[in-house]
Amino acid sequence: MRKSLLFPLGTLTGACLTLLVASPHGGVWAARAAANANDAYSQLNLFGEVFERVKASYVEKPDNAKLVEGAITGMVTSLDPHSRYMNAKAWTEMQETTSGEFGGLGIEVTMEDGLVKVVSPIDDTPASKAGLMSGDLISKIDGEAVQGMTLEQAVNKMKGPVDTQTKLTIVRKGADAPLDVAIKREIIHVRPVRFHVENGDIGYVRITSFNEQTTDGLKKAIASITKDVAQEKLVGYVVDLRNNPGGLLDQAVSVSSAFLQRGEVVSTRGRNPEETQRFTAHGGDLTKGKPLVVLVNGGSASASEIVAGALHDHKRATIIGTRSFGKGSVQTIIPLGAGNGALALTTARYYTPSGRSIQAQGIAPDIEILQDVPPELKGRMDTMAESQMRGHLSAGEGGEQTGSQSYVPPKEEDDKALHAAYDFLHGVTANAVAAKPASKGAVPN
Repeated sequence: MRKSLLFPLGTLTGACLTLLVASPHGGVWAARAAANANDAYSQLNLFGEVFERVKASYVEKPDNAKLVEGAITGMVTSLDPHSRYMNAKAWTEMQETTSGEFGGLGIEVTMEDGLVKVVSPIDDTPASKAGLMSGDLISKIDGEAVQGMTLEQAVNKMKGPVDTQTKLTIVRKGADAPLDVAIKREIIHVRPVRFHVENGDIGYVRITSFNEQTTDGLKKAIASITKDVAQEKLVGYVVDLRNNPGGLLDQAVSVSSAFLQRGEVVSTRGRNPEETQRFTAHGGDLTKGKPLVVLVNGGSASASEIVAGALHDHKRATIIGTRSFGKGSVQTIIPLGAGNGALALTTARYYTPSGRSIQAQGIAPDIEILQDVPPELKGRMDTMAESQMRGHLSAGEGGEQTGSQSYVPPKEEDDKALHAAYDFLHGVTANAVAAKPASKGAVPN
């Protein structure tokens, strides 16, 4: 069974069978296939030779399983920042994460230049309470240098028994020196949806991640808001996707469907044209067409961008904030059999309903709102972007975009983007610079 994920995260065995269909050029195709096969076998022979030399001559007796795992890890991570191999333990832990409950610190991380990079702290977790921020680089864990660790090794080192403490050394852009942060481990209950009624007439819905609980949480939020506020009094909804790093593709589609009557939500396009898939809205608009504002910023990635892009292209929502991260690639999870873990392999780019690629470009807001960043954070809260990750997948078409601001003030009264969203729903013009319009036309809903 394969499952598609939209956030950054055995031995692979099997045979590849090629069916040659008779045609006037069949001989040429067969010759090319044979040449490619010979080249592949030559490379595998090279791997086998290196493997045997290491086994025979390394200064200490190596572990065969670790050698193979290291080779697979190196092969997959050379492709792009989001493809990776997970051994059996890492695969089990990833399944726990997407189910919505796991042990740890509460941060979404990736690897960059040999260090662990914080994509986003999860709301109301030890990491967010300790002040970790998007873009922070973790250089040491309990005094041990991260350089040389795999992502799985670093994540495992940060985990531990509940109520025990770990110390992270943080490299933060703009800080004079590395910061040591002590964090107590907890069981992380990822509650992906939070909501409240603002000013008695606006439904505010915060979506922090796209896991298996997200759509149900959204439905409960909308039901509660419509129960508390009369339909004629409700002026609209604010859906806050800021610093949401993404998650499951099916959840992105179903969340979008909650605000659409019909139409395409997203399409994925792989290497071959016949691999194109289209995902459409289902279930109907739960908000009955009420006005909608979606908040995004430089930390909004992947599944968040699918939702924002779909609602924007269908003219269903106004996007406020700063340009999103630009992670427009799909990772397909391929289990490799009992005890062998799984492969998270980038298999496609995804496109909004109007045909725009999000990869390395992101979603531009209709109304750009820049926050007032504290002096100690200036210079480091405006660099969040897929296009700045080493080895990233190309945009495919169109120019790549640099990062944008990812700072969200901790106090609601200081949150300029949130207040702009409330004002917009109340008919007040936001005092901001309008973002450049998309190059392609919108799709009617």
